[in-house]
Amino acid sequence: MMRLANVLALAFCAVIPVSAETAGRHLPDIPVVGWLGFRSDMIARDGLWQGLRELGYVDGKNIAFECRFPEGNDARFAGPAEELVRQKVDILTPAGFPATDAVRRATSVIPVVFVVADPIGSKFAESLAHPGGNMTGMSLAIEEQFSGKWVELLKEAAPRVSRIAYLWNPKNSSSASSWNALQGLAPQLGLALQSVELRDAKNLGQAFEAILHGRAEAVIVDSDAITIPIDAQIVEFALTNRLPLISPNRKFADMGGLISYGPSLHGLWHHAATYVDKILKGAKPADLPVEQPTTFELVVNLKTAKALGLTIPQTLLLLADEVIE
Repeated sequence: MMRLANVLALAFCAVIPVSAETAGRHLPDIPVVGWLGFRSDMIARDGLWQGLRELGYVDGKNIAFECRFPEGNDARFAGPAEELVRQKVDILTPAGFPATDAVRRATSVIPVVFVVADPIGSKFAESLAHPGGNMTGMSLAIEEQFSGKWVELLKEAAPRVSRIAYLWNPKNSSSASSWNALQGLAPQLGLALQSVELRDAKNLGQAFEAILHGRAEAVIVDSDAITIPIDAQIVEFALTNRLPLISPNRKFADMGGLISYGPSLHGLWHHAATYVDKILKGAKPADLPVEQPTTFELVVNLKTAKALGLTIPQTLLLLADEVIE
């Protein structure tokens, strides 16, 4: 059964159709939040909506939403971002790099609350302590803290693995930082690391061929605007070829990947709601420090482990925040 919070999260974005025809139909004097992100980002929307509800916001009474869900490559976020700006929403809440980058290009005036990896490297904020400008929010990235954990967890769950492929987008500065960290950590565990770059979803077949040609025995899939829309294909490839898969995005574990480990997207967006609240009450984004994750979520798909013939150590299962059976 779908949790009530999930139903409500769907509701706040379903109340207003995604077309531009809804402009101007909101009740007067109610602040409007513009959401921009992938339609599949249920966890993010759930966190934001739950946080706002706990702060006393009720859709249609003291807050309203305009939501846009472009799918596909980065360029398709530009139009929806510009549309939300034209509608003069009070706050923009973009989820992920392409949405946040599109919003940055569309306005330097409307306050923005983001959850994104590497906001400094992506030039969304001048610094964590003093973001400057009209943007602030939560950072997903502390690469050194969880990139190394990926190889450790894979080695613990699948001790016979010796070659790991890292599927990533080199245009993503956070993924690049993870790659640098992995290169130093994998050899310490006796693991050979293969870089498989994916700059465009159209090249996914070539990436799969590279993984197989490199004789990888497991795969790390970084979370990115390219990999998220094709997550089902990636998980299917891993299952078909009996490759343990780990990702920072728990969607991959939910869909059949072996493990996910990374910052809690739900938790970060839940906390981002407090920034939305502060800005609606007069705070300036430039004065709200960008916060980094303090908690990380471990999900183990025991059903997949059994299908792969793996016996997950009890110590690892006890550490997991959730075990999928």
